[in-house]
Amino acid sequence: MTNIDQSERFAALKKHQYANLFTYRKSGEAVKTPVWFALSGGKVYVMTTGDSGKVKRIRNNGRVLIGPSDQRGTPRGETMGAMARVLGPEEEEVAKEALDRKYGLIKAIFDFFMNVRGTQRAWIEIVPE
Repeated sequence: MTNIDQSERFAALKKHQYANLFTYRKSGEAVKTPVWFALSGGKVYVMTTGDSGKVKRIRNNGRVLIGPSDQRGTPRGETMGAMARVLGPEEEEVAKEALDRKYGLIKAIFDFFMNVRGTQRAWIEIVPE
């Protein structure tokens, strides 16, 4: 699949600020989490805390569903299957830049408070199935 095809695959997310990210417990039960996200190079990037449940679930099973939502998780469009992985430290910059571009000052303030608290972050890359 080319980057153009991947970009089109996530077209339902364009113009949205939030997405529902569904990750799966070992039991197979889906867990929905509304998240900030950014599109770059045909991929979706998400930042979260390093010890979050979604990070643990993605490490166990990279299969996810993602679709546009509002900040409370109310669906705003099509949900699609995808594969997610937690990025290594050497890969995080593209995700950071994409989210910084999209959320600007709001994300900078959020980052400031995460840094003050010493919160570890994890960066997730999501690609089409």
